Amino acid sequence: MNKKGFDWEEKTGLELHQVQKTLNLALSTGADFAELFLEYVLSLSILMEDDIIKETSENVSLGLGIRVIKKDRTGYAYTNELSLEKIKSAALSAAAICQLRPEKSSPLILKKINTASPDRNVFVGQKPATSATLANKIDLVKRAYQQAFKHDQSVKKVQVAYGESMQQVWIINSEGLSIKDTRPMARLATIALAEKNGRRETGFFGGGGRVGLDYFNISLTPETIGAEAAREACLLLEATEAPAGEYPVVLSPGHSGILVHEAVGHLLEADFIRKKTSIFSDSLGQKVASELITIYDDPNLPGLRGSYNLDDEGTRPEKTLLIDRGRVVDFLTDRLSARLLKKQNNGHGRRQDYTCWPLPRMSNTYIEAGDQDADEIIQSVKKGLYVSQLSGGQVEDSGQFTFSISLGYLIENGRLTRPVSQATLIGHSFDILQKVEMVGSDLDFGLQTGTCGKEGQEVPVADGCPTLKIKAMTIGGTK
Repeated sequence: MNKKGFDWEEKTGLELHQVQKTLNLALSTGADFAELFLEYVLSLSILMEDDIIKETSENVSLGLGIRVIKKDRTGYAYTNELSLEKIKSAALSAAAICQLRPEKSSPLILKKINTASPDRNVFVGQKPATSATLANKIDLVKRAYQQAFKHDQSVKKVQVAYGESMQQVWIINSEGLSIKDTRPMARLATIALAEKNGRRETGFFGGGGRVGLDYFNISLTPETIGAEAAREACLLLEATEAPAGEYPVVLSPGHSGILVHEAVGHLLEADFIRKKTSIFSDSLGQKVASELITIYDDPNLPGLRGSYNLDDEGTRPEKTLLIDRGRVVDFLTDRLSARLLKKQNNGHGRRQDYTCWPLPRMSNTYIEAGDQDADEIIQSVKKGLYVSQLSGGQVEDSGQFTFSISLGYLIENGRLTRPVSQATLIGHSFDILQKVEMVGSDLDFGLQTGTCGKEGQEVPVADGCPTLKIKAMTIGGTK
């Protein structure tokens, strides 16, 4: 969404001719490329627990980052003081960092800047949440809080958190691009703690994305968010520990997408590919998965948390086919990795904020739907495990992974029976991809609350999958 009327000159005091002079200064040591990333963020958070609104916080951030590239070397500097003196100092610092050695070649000179605008709008809603009143937002928080307690008397403690942001960016580079974007975000989530017979369990549920406040009155109500968090906590009170060993595993749609994100997606980010630290580095064109597996990353999906109109280098993003019927066909690239790998830049250069340089990152990563009915997939398993919720995990560069199951069910004679928890999935990326036997037609995305970390930077993401049957996986639990 583009918000008309945002005045960068008023906020920063910078005019376009001053920006151009700064870029020329950054290029003065013979760099191949220079870029300015200006960012203004207005954010709000609300926290409710112990029957009171415990905290509200509003923050404003304004700053500028300057990146300079020479061959494969990057210099980066930033400042939150936007005086011309500080900006020039940052430009010279970035230029000095990336300079390999003194060169006699004449520096590039930026002569013209062409103004562009995003040609898409991933925001879904009547208007951004930042335009609504604080009272409306507190009302959403209270409704989720009250509903969680109403669910069951075993619910003893509830915490509800609301967050929103409005990020304005202006990206100008030495190729003459000047482009601006507005990026609204909203999130509402509940944690419920239930207690019974001395046992305590917690449940979590939430949602949001590139949406307005109307989303929480139409698509996902606070009542649903509160009740689902409480339901999970109460259900876990009755859960048993999962049996250990190797069993068929069925992954639930949507929520299990985090396994695809961690075990596959990161390893297809192009900086890991060019540095040869990914097990997929030499796999382009090779078959690494079952023919039933097709994986995309698409930043253009309306409303999702990982979506964006343009990436943090000003590139219009593309829906990217990563694995096609089991074969690796592409990687997620930013400007630098695309040039070094001699591939097309598909617009996945993302950064946490103006203090960080862009890296190749996922956006909305998912396995394409198949044609099997979800019930038929479960019925095909005599004894196994249904994974309903994953709470995260660890993945090594080698592809070896461990994921924690926060909620699952035993599958006995083709039926879901007892709930289980305190289990782990252990395996290898290649192995799990090759052992997929059935793919459901019920593609869904997980909770729109996730953030992905990489090299100290966090960015909002989403992930999804349909119901999947894996022939066998190692489950860590009890005998």
